Amino acid sequence: MAQFFRAKAATSKGKNIELTVESIDHQGRGVAKYQGKVCFVEGALAGECVKAQIQQEKAKLIIAKAVKIVSPSEQRVMAFCKDYHLCGGCQLQHLDHTNQLTHKHKALDALFMKFTKVANLPWQAAIESESTHYRRAARVACIFDNKAQRLKLGFRGAKSKQIVEVAQCNVLTDPFVHCFSQLRETLNRHTACSSISHIQLCDADNGQFVLFRHTKKIEQKVKDELATELKPYNLLWDDGSGHTAYMTLPSYKVAQLNFEFKLDNFVQVNRAVNEKMLLQAQSWLDLSNEDTVLDLFCGIGNFSLLVAKQASEVIGVEGSQSSVAMAKQNAHTNQLNNVQFFCFDLTQSLSQASWFTESLNVLLLDPSRTGAYEILKQLPLIQFEKVLYVSCDPVTLARDCTLLIEAGFKLDKIGLMNMFPHTGHIETMALFQRR
Repeated sequence: MAQFFRAKAATSKGKNIELTVESIDHQGRGVAKYQGKVCFVEGALAGECVKAQIQQEKAKLIIAKAVKIVSPSEQRVMAFCKDYHLCGGCQLQHLDHTNQLTHKHKALDALFMKFTKVANLPWQAAIESESTHYRRAARVACIFDNKAQRLKLGFRGAKSKQIVEVAQCNVLTDPFVHCFSQLRETLNRHTACSSISHIQLCDADNGQFVLFRHTKKIEQKVKDELATELKPYNLLWDDGSGHTAYMTLPSYKVAQLNFEFKLDNFVQVNRAVNEKMLLQAQSWLDLSNEDTVLDLFCGIGNFSLLVAKQASEVIGVEGSQSSVAMAKQNAHTNQLNNVQFFCFDLTQSLSQASWFTESLNVLLLDPSRTGAYEILKQLPLIQFEKVLYVSCDPVTLARDCTLLIEAGFKLDKIGLMNMFPHTGHIETMALFQRR
């Protein structure tokens, strides 16, 4: 029988090409054209001529990485981290910090025009923090190298599972900038620590917490020795059973409110931006004691507790049972009796949502990157007078805002929150008022 073989398609992966970069997209990548295709170039800035290596080619687009800057932009600066080109953390250190915000404004303008056809957005002043030493929490990756017989720890490489063993990280707050060498040396003195899979760092207002997640039992004697060697950190242990023992819960304060949390709860990692964000939300909403607020994706009560100080009642809804438990505890600690919290999967039908009432007249949303499209499609938006949308993804924000505009809302205010300087992340707050 005759056999027919299809010739293997030629691949362009690894090929070097020369490009003139026209703009930057919402992920911080340079955008260029090559042989009729859109080309996204990591590490390139608008106006630059670069040599780039193709990482992936599809029917209509190319993903590439700049390997040589032939003609640099005036906005290009020297990265302050020696591991910048290896680590997967900060993608925009090569762009001047001031111009990072300018690029993010332009990216969001373009996305709103694409999805909503709204131009001339009512921009407010951006919320900012220091551009370094801003991050109070981080996750450190660990793996035991059998060949070298040592535990490696650091951050994952860009688009890689490989660990970059950083010596320091200048976006972390001061107590953790130089912790890597100490952790590396200390843990490698104890063979039992080879089962540690990752480490969580948290610089809370009431101390520095270090949580070790491990896959095998570590004897209490070893834990006690590490507690002595790693003073003044508060050490926590998680073997996957979900029973981490806290002597003291980490906490932070905003506007005389105290927020306690566990390290598996979501909290904003930029302390300064989080506080300014909450106070701005309070100011923009301008609530009275006649308002009843629905706070969806409420977490541990980050927004709920602050708006409860002004509103008649607040209903907070969150999908994580652990976060709801902490939200209830925080409301009790702060003696707020006009806020209730419910655990509910907000991707599901609202037909079983006993917490939803017709008296709710203000909507607050702080969803994950996937956005709030499904829940917005179900809500009777006509009953709300104001909607405050806090977003960590500009694409899902622009998409979701089409529903609000179609429901008769007008975009009243919008502002960037530079939660993650030197990265492509775009955090936004938008206030909608009924026309």
